[in-house]
Amino acid sequence: MAGLNYKHLHYFWTVAKTGGVARASERLHLTAQTISGQLSLFEESLGYPLFRRVGRRLELNDEGRMVFDYAERIFSIGEELEEALRLRPGGRALQLRVGVADAVPKAIAYLLLESALAMQDPIRIICREGKLDVLLADLALHKLDIIIADSPMPPNVDVRGYHHLLGECDTSFFATPELARRYRKGFPGSFDGAPFLMPGEDAAVRPRLLRWFEKEKIRPRITGEFDDGALLLAFGDAGAGIFAAPAAIAAQIRKQYGLVEIGRTEAIREQFYAISVQRKLTHPAVLAIQSAARGNLIVGSSR
Repeated sequence: MAGLNYKHLHYFWTVAKTGGVARASERLHLTAQTISGQLSLFEESLGYPLFRRVGRRLELNDEGRMVFDYAERIFSIGEELEEALRLRPGGRALQLRVGVADAVPKAIAYLLLESALAMQDPIRIICREGKLDVLLADLALHKLDIIIADSPMPPNVDVRGYHHLLGECDTSFFATPELARRYRKGFPGSFDGAPFLMPGEDAAVRPRLLRWFEKEKIRPRITGEFDDGALLLAFGDAGAGIFAAPAAIAAQIRKQYGLVEIGRTEAIREQFYAISVQRKLTHPAVLAIQSAARGNLIVGSSR
């Protein structure tokens, strides 16, 4: 072997992580034919096939698993190098690439991220929002430093990552003053038959809400379901229904939107996590976010 082609190694690593050439081509923005050709050249240069085909899916063989383990370490070291260069003093702004799961309320994301902006050293935050599975793929490809999510690391994804509980808080319920006057008295029983705006299926708080409704024998009238927390808030501000939000941002919702807090419950705890590829958080801005969470949320331990 004359020399290892690291570009080919990266193509192989991406195919292995995504489970196929088609998905890897989407991640790398290359044609499937290009990746297949480069992968064949890589296998020829090594002198070993690295995959076996199982149906439509590619699976690593023994040699492939060995190469993949080395690739994981190589690209992990590359990520550490990138971070070391970003943290190097010299007048350049520290960079934080953060993904925010779309189920996380925007006010919570800002509450956590504003602490990074308040750091003494200049910082540049690059923020991406999207579905958690998409953000995890970007995290695996080292396009993100952390993800802020409302749930821990999913157990069924093929991504090396660790979740760190930033904190948790009670759940509050809000509505316009008109709706609040109608449904505030007798909370929470007054919610039976009341118009209610539900978070989407990806929101971790949704099953907790449903269990609470069942326990309290409440059957609200669901007038809408929303994957995007900002859109749910917009409908709530327009009077389309009552909605739930983290109690940690209750004052902000009351002040900014003029909405009324009907009540709150300790039975529904909203949790927020930082997900990273590192077992221990080291980025200064992430450490600032973690510290800020202690002041704004009831904090648990990292996991």
